[in-house]
Amino acid sequence: MAKRRLFDRLPVVHQLRQSVGLQRGMLVGGLVLSAIFLLIAILAPWIAPYGFSQLRGPDGLFGSQVPPNPLNLLGTTVGGYDVLSRTLWGAQTALMVIVIAILLSVFLGIFIGLVSGYLGGWVDRVLVVIADAIYAFPSLLLAIIAAIAISGGQSGLVPGILAAAISITVVFIPQYFRVVRSEVVRVKSEAFIESAKVIGASTPRIMFRHVLRNATRSLPLIVTLNASEAIATLAALGFLGFGIQPTAAAEWGYDLQQSIGDVSAGIWWTAIPPGVAIVLTILGVTLIGESLNDLADPRLRARRRAGKTQTPADAVAASQPVSREFMGEVE
Repeated sequence: MAKRRLFDRLPVVHQLRQSVGLQRGMLVGGLVLSAIFLLIAILAPWIAPYGFSQLRGPDGLFGSQVPPNPLNLLGTTVGGYDVLSRTLWGAQTALMVIVIAILLSVFLGIFIGLVSGYLGGWVDRVLVVIADAIYAFPSLLLAIIAAIAISGGQSGLVPGILAAAISITVVFIPQYFRVVRSEVVRVKSEAFIESAKVIGASTPRIMFRHVLRNATRSLPLIVTLNASEAIATLAALGFLGFGIQPTAAAEWGYDLQQSIGDVSAGIWWTAIPPGVAIVLTILGVTLIGESLNDLADPRLRARRRAGKTQTPADAVAASQPVSREFMGEVE
């Protein structure tokens, strides 16, 4: 019984049990698409028929812009690469960039937002001005500038992945900063924070032990939405020529840019696979993020269940403003 309760509390399982109707369908669809993306990214070295930069098969060179055939199931690109292999390997590149970018932006955004919101004063004013200036700047242009400054536009695998991830991180940090700061400003006035101060708890202990735990509950929702934005930003950088070199890694945006001339000549097989991969991956992550965002709102949950059986408690919860209980023990 205890194991079942623990299983029901797992994030995905808990949300699936809460969801109903179309909301459940969206969440399941997003999970399926995201799971396929993760499996392809992890298993790319084993399921891809060739390497991402391989130009030669058992019978010699693949050739340029060769239509789909038994040797190249999705044809070849203008550069002579296998389209299927490039598409599968591109999932691995996208996953590495997303993971690094999200980890960096979450860590830095949370730390800066926590310091700014809790300390206040001139530190808070300076950080807010900097974050607002970055947030107001066009995100793609900011990512391009960061990519050029870090790697000069194009580079090898590791420098290219780091450059793309850091470029995306610069765009995401202000978002996490604003969310965490607003939560910290609200949480630090709670009674249990005042109690911690009274018994002599140090400032770092209060910040990281009590405030941080209660100020980051909405971040998983932002992470899922930002993951889809990271994929789009990475594809845009590659499409504009500021991504990773094709001989260093496969990247969907670069492959899509190389296929522009092919489309006008009636060569469809070089553009559709990377384009579909970008769309489906972004769609899967976005569906998860939007579903979690709706399920986090008790009013929306009660409204969706109103079509079934709505108890008086549900009706009261739906009529009240959304609030979270910030409960914590002072040690």
